[in-house]
Amino acid sequence: MTLSLDLLFTLAGLLLAAVAVMTLLDRSHPKRWTTGLFWGLYAAMFLAGPLVPPEWVGAGVLLMALLVGLRGVGPGGLQLPSAQACAASARRLGHKLFVPALTIPLLTMVGTLSAKHLVVGGLPLIDPKNATLVSLGLSCVVALGLACWLTRETPVQGVREARRLIDALGWALVLPQMLGMLGLVFSDAGVGKAVAYVTTSTINMDLRFVAVTVYVVGMALFTVIMGNGFAAFPVMTGGVGVPVLVGVYHGDPAVMAAIGMLSGYCGTLMTPMAANFNIVPAALLELPDKNAVIRVQIPTALTLLAVNVVLLNLLMFR
Repeated sequence: MTLSLDLLFTLAGLLLAAVAVMTLLDRSHPKRWTTGLFWGLYAAMFLAGPLVPPEWVGAGVLLMALLVGLRGVGPGGLQLPSAQACAASARRLGHKLFVPALTIPLLTMVGTLSAKHLVVGGLPLIDPKNATLVSLGLSCVVALGLACWLTRETPVQGVREARRLIDALGWALVLPQMLGMLGLVFSDAGVGKAVAYVTTSTINMDLRFVAVTVYVVGMALFTVIMGNGFAAFPVMTGGVGVPVLVGVYHGDPAVMAAIGMLSGYCGTLMTPMAANFNIVPAALLELPDKNAVIRVQIPTALTLLAVNVVLLNLLMFR
């Protein structure tokens, strides 16, 4: 059997379904019905998404957004171990705690590089089209097993910890997936063509430096708005990168794509919409200022953005 993303989607759906059930059974949760419904809908999309009409999935997404807008999604009152118990566990395990965490990148790299050689009965063991993502998912499963073995806990405790983290992150957990699809929606809606028309009609693109600056800064700005560099890339590349930098100035598309995505990441550092990079760390670290991570990153992002303008001018047109 070839291991594909469908298997990992099923595992993710089962985990979210368990979180939804635990939330519904938590009588101390002030918003258990609406929060349980939110995570239940999200679980259903992973488990039954390919089996139901797209309109149903869209309706589910709108319902999830409505629940968030009405402030119906919130954390529960979980009972956490005492500080003394956590300190005793840390002293007992020591640096062994890093073993499960380091297992994930190590096995992901091994699986990605060796996927083409893992063939059983003429069929690949890992889907070659998604070798990295499948390897990452399998690595997480192995890491969970190692964590249970080291801590002498059961996988059920892992689900409880997953619920605790999901409660801490809240609805922001959904943003990366939603924003990742936004670029495709914008591209199909013709936003790239609209951007091309607006930029070429209002900005003088006869100067190559101006065209490069518009592309680089535009990638960052669209990422700030969308929260995801992958969502901004088809818009700016279709609107400015391909028709102007490649079509008019005959630049190297590979260099344009690489530095363009790096410029998008500069925008990622400066926006709360990039929840997985900026809001999630603040929630996990329990920082009093939710934008503390962004404030620290802005100088680096602006400096790197200016460097990208210079690099694209030097490298793309050699």
